Amino acid sequence: MNSPVGPVGPGNADGTVLASPKGVLADFLTARRAAVTAAEHALPEPAYPRRVPGLRREEVAQLAGISTDYYSRLEQGRVRTASRAVLNAIAQALLLNDDQRRHLFQLAQPALADRPDGAEQQVSPQTQRLLANLIDTPALVLGRYLDILAWNRLAAALLGDLAAMPPRHRNYVRMIFLDTHVRALQTDWPARAREAVSSLRMAAGAYPDQPRLHELVGELSVHDDDFRTWWSQHLITVHPFGHNTVRHPIAGTFDLDWQVLTSVDDHEQAIVLITTPPSGPDHAAIRHLAAWAEQQALLSSHPGPCAGRPCPAERGVVPP
Repeated sequence: MNSPVGPVGPGNADGTVLASPKGVLADFLTARRAAVTAAEHALPEPAYPRRVPGLRREEVAQLAGISTDYYSRLEQGRVRTASRAVLNAIAQALLLNDDQRRHLFQLAQPALADRPDGAEQQVSPQTQRLLANLIDTPALVLGRYLDILAWNRLAAALLGDLAAMPPRHRNYVRMIFLDTHVRALQTDWPARAREAVSSLRMAAGAYPDQPRLHELVGELSVHDDDFRTWWSQHLITVHPFGHNTVRHPIAGTFDLDWQVLTSVDDHEQAIVLITTPPSGPDHAAIRHLAAWAEQQALLSSHPGPCAGRPCPAERGVVPP
C-alpha cells in the first residue's frame, strides 16, 4: 500500500463498473501484454506490422510454454483461473515485477472473493492512542478501500480538516484526485496519483465486486481523465516507505519520509507514519504545523474530553 502523501476497466458514465465483462484477470493480462515489447524478449519482428502495441497473444503463449488457445481463453475471460505453474510462466513472459506477480495470483486465485462488503472496520482504542501520542508525527490508519479510518491532529493539519469531511469523501485516493488541498499539496502530483491508483487497483484485486469500490472507481472515472487512463493501464506497484516533498499553505515547502505498517489486530488496516529528521528546517515546518493545528483546534478521530477545544496541557496531543 502506498502512502497518502507519497502514498476493473474504467467506470461507465453511471459510475458502476470495476471491470469489463471479461473480468479483472482478463483485463490485467491484456493491459500488461500491451506494455511488453518483442524487443524486450529479443523476438524477431514479423514481416507484417503489428496492429496493437506490445506482444501478440501467441507470443505470450509461446514464451510461457502454454497453448495459444488456452492463453486466449484467459484473456477473453472464458477461463478465470489457472494453476500456479501456469501463472508463474505467464508472469515471466509478461515481465511482471514481484508486486504485479502477487496481483496476478490474487486475481486468478481470489481467496477473498466471497468476503462480504459489510462489516465496518473499527480502529482499536490502542491504535487510536498510538496516533494521539505521536506529537511530531502525522499519522493515520487506512482501511481496505483506502478510506481514512483514523488520524491524529497533525495528520488533519497536513491533509485538511478530516473531521469536517463526509465519511465517504474521506478516502485517500478520492482526495488525491478531487480534493483541491491534497492535490495542491503534492509537488509531484502525477507520481503520487499513479501510486494511489496502484493501491486502489490492488484493493480491487483483493476485494472483487464490492459496492464500495464500484462507487469509488465509477466516481473517479467520471470526474478525472488521468484516473481513467491510469486505471485502464492496471498500474501495480507497492511502496511500504518513501520520500516526498510537499507544499503546504501554512508550513511552506518541506521534505518528509513515510512508512506503512500493517496493524497487528487487523491486517486489513495500514498505519501510515509521516516523519522528518529530528532537527533542521523540515522538522521546524512540522512543529510550526503542529502549533497551528493546536491553535485551530483541529480534531483527531478520537477527540477525547476536549472535544474541539485546545487542551492547555496536551501540547498538540489528543488525550487517550
